[in-house]
Amino acid sequence: MITTTTHTVDGRQIRQYLGLVTGEAIMGANVIRDFMAGLTDLVGGRSGTYESKFAEARETALQEMEEEAQRKGADAVVGIDIDYQVLGARNGMLMVTATGTAVKIE
Repeated sequence: MITTTTHTVDGRQIRQYLGLVTGEAIMGANVIRDFMAGLTDLVGGRSGTYESKFAEARETALQEMEEEAQRKGADAVVGIDIDYQVLGARNGMLMVTATGTAVKIE
């Protein structure tokens, strides 16, 4: 499946719009709090552990979005947007949402 943040697929024509598709992933309760606490220890460094957790959440959201597009019979998803939102009473959870438009292309 072709996925792109652009609204077209270079060299291909969109022949049918099938609608909005989304995928979500929510990271566990202590991840954000641990991440923020870890920042003070890193001072200019990077945390590979947390980067991989964020990447995993993003990939999960994108995969769910693609699966929804496949169920609709799409060949591609265009106009993809990825959003991150902190949730919970103590901002202890991170939700990653991938949204795009499922299309059939020639």
